[in-house]
Amino acid sequence: MKNSIVFFLLISGLNFSQQKVVKIQDLQPKSENFVFPVVTYAGNSAVASKINTFLQVNELEYIPNSGGNPFKLASTATNSYSNYVFFYDWEKLETPKNILSIGIHGEASGAYPEEFADWKNFDLRTGNFINAVDLFQAGSIKTINSLIQNKVRKRVNNFIVKLKSEKNPSEEVQDQIALYEDCFTEHTLYGIRYFFGKDKLTFVAGRCSNHAMRALDDLGSHELEFTYKELEKYLSIYGKNLISGSEKIGQTGPGNKLFKGKIDGKYPITVLFNEINEDDSFSATYWYDKNKKPINWRGEFVHDHFSITEDDYHSEELKEWIPKALIEADLKGKKIIGTWQDYQTKKYLTLELEEL
Repeated sequence: MKNSIVFFLLISGLNFSQQKVVKIQDLQPKSENFVFPVVTYAGNSAVASKINTFLQVNELEYIPNSGGNPFKLASTATNSYSNYVFFYDWEKLETPKNILSIGIHGEASGAYPEEFADWKNFDLRTGNFINAVDLFQAGSIKTINSLIQNKVRKRVNNFIVKLKSEKNPSEEVQDQIALYEDCFTEHTLYGIRYFFGKDKLTFVAGRCSNHAMRALDDLGSHELEFTYKELEKYLSIYGKNLISGSEKIGQTGPGNKLFKGKIDGKYPITVLFNEINEDDSFSATYWYDKNKKPINWRGEFVHDHFSITEDDYHSEELKEWIPKALIEADLKGKKIIGTWQDYQTKKYLTLELEEL
């Protein structure tokens, strides 16, 4: 009980001075369709650089300082998923001092246009993206998932009860009832959106409708609020230190982190690992620091071991990707040590990376 009181006194008495030196401006060239955040952090340019690299590689598929317009792929739908992506505005949220939460609003257009809202959360002590699973004890993940799912179900079920209470329901109301009775509610910490507030954490679960049925969906996305006090007993040491304002950091996994190192001991590269999924799969982007051209990896991370494929091209004849290289490596603390093997020549090159 005493530790809990101390924890929440720390939260309630947070000094926001760290937040005051973090500023966000618009990435240039700003336009009507591209209002994108770029961070400056007085006294800690390395943290700002990590945050900006993550945002630009992750959202724009652009490597900072690689020349040209950073919005080119998004504006021409020549990105990896062939969608036009526009960014209309961003918002810096009020959070505990160790955390930077940025809300981003925009529109993606493939077969049809679709507005989106997303949030990116960063640890200002390191510049690392904050993974939701890292906030909680490993043994509490299932409990947190259940809490999220139960809140979604309750919200949906309460609305169904309201709809069914109508006398002589219209065809539209009947369609709504069918929509919500078939709603997917099995959301988990893997892939869910979330953002920090001054005294609460909000998870944002996807809506019940697909695009074609969106006009029927009055509920929209599910914003699920949990106070830090409610979550305190489930938090990991990392999560407690992050939220309470402690400078103690602790070890977290490699997902959504930047690493620097060399191939063959002489070719400097930078790697951005994406989220490690619940099935242990992941994707990553790396580039040689000299030419800054993105190269994609896909693989698995199991028991601190990476098995990665670097694809060369897609064979129309074989209907499959032809690999360029196979990578096997181990995570050792903040380092990744392994080999990069040329798929054709079978020649092995060393791979050594270290967390930025």
